[in-house]
Amino acid sequence: MTKSLTWLMLAGIGLLSSNFAGAQSDSIISGITQWKKLKVEKQDTRKTRQVLDGPTVFMERFEIHATTLKAGMAPHPPHSHSDEEELIIVKEGQVQVTIGNESRILGPGSVAFAEIGDEHGFSNSGDTEATYYVIKMKTRGAMDLERGQKAGGSFMIDYDEVAFNAHDRGGVRPYFRRSTALFDYFEMHVTTLNPGIQSHPPHTHAAAEIILVIEGKVEEQIEDEFYKGKDGDLIFLASESSHAIRNRGKKPARYFAFQWSE
Repeated sequence: MTKSLTWLMLAGIGLLSSNFAGAQSDSIISGITQWKKLKVEKQDTRKTRQVLDGPTVFMERFEIHATTLKAGMAPHPPHSHSDEEELIIVKEGQVQVTIGNESRILGPGSVAFAEIGDEHGFSNSGDTEATYYVIKMKTRGAMDLERGQKAGGSFMIDYDEVAFNAHDRGGVRPYFRRSTALFDYFEMHVTTLNPGIQSHPPHTHAAAEIILVIEGKVEEQIEDEFYKGKDGDLIFLASESSHAIRNRGKKPARYFAFQWSE
């Protein structure tokens, strides 16, 4: 059975454009999904692109899609989830995010997190199209709503308000490191990597990880395979997959990295 066929059986979606490696039992396998090859589904007010959908080691369901909204439009009325947490990442444009009674306009690189039970909604507040990733997470374990609220509950983070900490390889913007109702550990940051630099040697960890490239060109090593990525591409790294990332371009590369575990 080919790696691509294994992916189709596990994820249940036709991502024939992707390359994959390191299959892991009953979970989405490690690999890269290319933005330019995602199928575009057109609707009245928006376009959607399905990125991932399936189980992981720590999740009963892990689903990622991208929504592109016309100016002034919303994808649907505000809503809440009884058993899923939701994270959005703005790719381009201006997105108005409302969670409960709080509303903010967020630009590229900004994120919003809706905790279980919190009503949330999105709309395009600009005069051009706006695109954002939607990441939905449903754990295999039990919910701990009290833990999620004690950790801070829902939140919104503007990219321009996150401090940049420079280092010899480039720099990092730390977004958060916290618990949620579903996960004991949830961490996100944006790395800036200088040309030709490898972020770190190949390594593994129990937490699964997502790399979302937002600028530049990278090369991701997963086990013994190498995959080229650029802005818009998403890399999924399953729990305990050996991996390393390198800037293969002539300009700095920027990418989101986030991990989670129970």
